[in-house]
Amino acid sequence: MTGPAYDQALTIAPAALRAPWTRRVRDALLLLLALVALVAMGIDLELAPGALMTGFGKLGRFLGEMFPPSSGGQSVRIFKALAETFAMAFAGTVIAALVALPLGVIGAKTVVPNIALHFAFRRFLDIFRGVPALVWALILVSAFGLGPFGGVVALALADIPNLAKLFSEALENSDAKPLEGVRSAGASPLAVMRFGLAPQFAPVATSQTLFFLEGNFRNAGVLGIVGAGGIGFELDERIRIFAFDEVAFIILLYMIAVACLDTLSRWFRNRLA
Repeated sequence: MTGPAYDQALTIAPAALRAPWTRRVRDALLLLLALVALVAMGIDLELAPGALMTGFGKLGRFLGEMFPPSSGGQSVRIFKALAETFAMAFAGTVIAALVALPLGVIGAKTVVPNIALHFAFRRFLDIFRGVPALVWALILVSAFGLGPFGGVVALALADIPNLAKLFSEALENSDAKPLEGVRSAGASPLAVMRFGLAPQFAPVATSQTLFFLEGNFRNAGVLGIVGAGGIGFELDERIRIFAFDEVAFIILLYMIAVACLDTLSRWFRNRLA
């Protein structure tokens, strides 16, 4: 590449166009190491082309058995399981929001300016944020037995640290001017929070809670596969007996329900924005 434009660019930023040979060698070595690591991981995971083609062959057969989708004469049971899944998601989200609200207040610097308490609270949340709902469900189903109770508690435990962190950040990012205005009028600390902070915080918190409800409705279906009830339990049962036409019916019904909930939740969140 030559020309006046190239010469001008070379004058302005020579390092960007003509990298030193040491840099080029380093980049080549890093690329080579990345390729070696990728091949080693593929060998360790047995990602052989033959196994991949065999799996695609079975998948194609399964897809062929899915059509036409059928409820197998158990529409009422499937719809009941779908309603149970939504109830799990709704109950888990509400419980998580109610518990996360006071925790978020404690973790907000603008509400509780204690640095040590704030640091300990954030680290506590970071520890529990690393545990997904599926792991909680495996533990709780083993402890409480099969059924939606373990799923509800698992969703709540997985959401509490995340919502508490988001609530505390929403409180910290609130505009201080309304608070100062209410405080200058001689209001009590509780009234300052009620009239200065709550009107700013409530729409944000509600929007975040609705967003988590969307995710929990999807997660609740997965939790059912490990014994937490709901539509996931029905899906797992039919996969085990190779009733793929009923599997297709459940999946399509679940996809429609998720899309409807996402649309409704998005509409509410847009109204709150």
